[in-house]
Amino acid sequence: MLSSFPSSDLVPTVETNRLVLRGHRLDDFADSLALWTDPESVRFIGGKPSTQEEVWARMLRYAGHWLLLGFGYWVVTDKETGRFVGEVGFGNFKRDIEPSLDGMPEIGWVLAGDQHGQGYATEAARAAITWGETHFGPVRTACIIAPENGPSIRVAEKCGYREFRRTTYKDQPTIMFVR
Repeated sequence: MLSSFPSSDLVPTVETNRLVLRGHRLDDFADSLALWTDPESVRFIGGKPSTQEEVWARMLRYAGHWLLLGFGYWVVTDKETGRFVGEVGFGNFKRDIEPSLDGMPEIGWVLAGDQHGQGYATEAARAAITWGETHFGPVRTACIIAPENGPSIRVAEKCGYREFRRTTYKDQPTIMFVR
């Protein structure tokens, strides 16, 4: 089996003081599966753990974003240990949401449960935003967050996102933030 997606050479590596953001590799599947099947990690992201099939489709979608759009999601690892921390990046998901996010890159982040509370989400999101500012130029970016997800709302606000609209997505209350 291949060790990386064909598009992995298209994914830039971004480093911060503590983290490395890099393209997904096939050997990241186990960590990604553990992340997306952990009820605590997905509590505010759809509310139910993903199946193996759904996680695999997500990883393929990440590769497709980079290949077709020139942006996407990174794996976030601890620079010192190489340990999996989570995932962060930009997407264009063609969401059925009002107001529409079409034409606006949507940032997202998710961390493994044991990585919460260490400032990694803010550090990774800021690194992605810095990359995005260079890549996208002066465009607005957005994120959507469940109203009860206080930690993610704080990350968004620390990164310069401001509440734009309260709406619903998949029949669930959602706050849309823009930057």
